[in-house]
Parts: sequence; C-alpha cells; structure tokens
Amino acid sequence: MPGKGQAEIGYEQSMSSPKKKAAAKRVQYAALPYRRRADARTQIMLVTSRDSGRWVIPKGWPKKRQSPCASAAREAREEAGVVGEVGRDSIGSYSYKKRLKSGAVVACEVRVFPLKVKRQQKSWPERGEREIQWFSRTKAAKAVRERALSAIIRNLPKRK
Repeated sequence: MPGKGQAEIGYEQSMSSPKKKAAAKRVQYAALPYRRRADARTQIMLVTSRDSGRWVIPKGWPKKRQSPCASAAREAREEAGVVGEVGRDSIGSYSYKKRLKSGAVVACEVRVFPLKVKRQQKSWPERGEREIQWFSRTKAAKAVRERALSAIIRNLPKRK
C-alpha cells in the first residue's frame, strides 16, 4: 500500500522537523549620536548608508574583545568621525534586512547605544563616503525607514 507508507513517512518527517527554523538574526551594534543645543533641544546625527543613501545611524558588526557599547562608539567614529560618551546599556533595538557583498540578504538585529557627542574629528575612515547631518528629534524620527528606530529616536531619554 504505497499511499499508506507515504503518509506515514510524511508524518514521521513532520514530527522530526516540524518546521524549518528561520536563520538566526545576526547582531549589530549602533550608536545614536546626539547633542544638546544651548536652548536645551536635542539634535540627532544621522548618516547616509553607502549603498542606498538612506538616512541611518552608525552601526556595524561586533569585534572580538570589544564590548557592545565600545563597538557602537567605534562605528560612530569610523562612519561620522564623532567621539563622546557612550551609554553602557542599550536603549532599544530594531531589525532590518542587510544585503551582504556576496548578494545574500541576512536579517539583523541592531542594538542601539546612546552617544553624547563631544566633538567631531577632522578626518575619519569613511569621510567622503557618507553624508552627515544633524536633525531635530522629530525630523530624525521621520527621516529613518525603520519604525522601531524611529521610536527609539523619539523616546531618547533626557540626558544632561
């Protein structure tokens, strides 16, 4: 009875692997550069992505022997030339799909760390590869595509 045998095999296969698991999200760390103006309003620095030119925050892959917040600060320095005080704790995360150089697309979870900007260096590794602009909190939240990142920007805790 081939019909019965096929049904049994299908049942056993579905028991051993009920569903294919989705690939795990790869983690990146990002800095949310901000500053306080003299009138106490918060401004957010955004940079353009190199591939699509959309507004994003500096982010990248973890490095061995570097804490998540230090990785975020490194990305801000490399992509925007900014240095300052980085928060030790993530203020939120968002997901997006990243296209790798190979053409493959991977799901990424980005953990965001606040970075109170003290200064901008005169030169940095990715200078000339990206645009950099300061936005009001409201305009920055509207400029980014990811809704969760927009919420993180709008809800940036009040800091000194």
